[in-house]
Amino acid sequence: MRYRVSHTTTYTYDDDVSSSFGIAHCRPRELPWQHVASRSVSIDPVPNDISDDIDCYGNVVSYFHVTEPHLQLTIDALSEVTVVPTEYDADALLTPWENARPILNPRIARGAWAAAEFALESPKARHVEAARRYAAASLTAGRPVGEAVTDLMHRIKTDFHYDKTATTVTSTVADVMDKRAGVCQDFAHLALACLRSHGIAARYVSGYLATRTPAGKPRMVGADASHAWVAAWIPGSDQWLAFDPTNDQWASDRHVTVAWGRDYGDVPPVKGVIFTEAKKSTLRVAVDVAPLEEYSQA
Repeated sequence: MRYRVSHTTTYTYDDDVSSSFGIAHCRPRELPWQHVASRSVSIDPVPNDISDDIDCYGNVVSYFHVTEPHLQLTIDALSEVTVVPTEYDADALLTPWENARPILNPRIARGAWAAAEFALESPKARHVEAARRYAAASLTAGRPVGEAVTDLMHRIKTDFHYDKTATTVTSTVADVMDKRAGVCQDFAHLALACLRSHGIAARYVSGYLATRTPAGKPRMVGADASHAWVAAWIPGSDQWLAFDPTNDQWASDRHVTVAWGRDYGDVPPVKGVIFTEAKKSTLRVAVDVAPLEEYSQA
């Protein structure tokens, strides 16, 4: 599928901001299953300094510094992307999960050394005991890693309720386990804690999910949102099985990958530091993921 992805982030302040330093992860990655035809980021006010770089995980990162005094800051990212379904090595998915632990089995595959970092605890995906016990029901002795990961995904969808009011950006895996509710970011962190606490390497993936429109209804522009899912390392093929616990499915050609890291803290869409006397600020985010054909026919 070909998509036009628009992601606009707007900060509004009640007093002038004299200086704003920012980092943005909002340019999709070029990947074997994803081709990026174009990607751009525009910022208003225009920064005195802006540059792009590649971070340690291979993500495209935009750095900017705005020195013009402003009451509003807008970061507008626009991309055109083609995504195809990923084909996995069926034999590799049959590997017993116990053999898919790169720290305990460093010689199991050539890429084990690179995957090992993603088997470690990270700040937003702590290995709480409740998550370890929850995962144990899926990680039974000798079970194929593909089957075990998929079963964990099914159970998270069944046992946890999607609720935007249940958690905040500071909520922990322990909070999600206790409330049995959260949003995509929470479910991704939960899945990470579940797998990593048993030694399986898994990474946090940020991006977008193209929503399906009910038959006969016009697609609502702006209805899409930033999304998060997880990818578990599969030795033998050195592939990563990408799965979406929020929607109970493997990542498909509807999932546009922007960046990945240990957890959300590595790849937020925008973060930064401002210098201001402002007491209040507001944040508005508008995301739209549309099949490119819609724009071709307009």
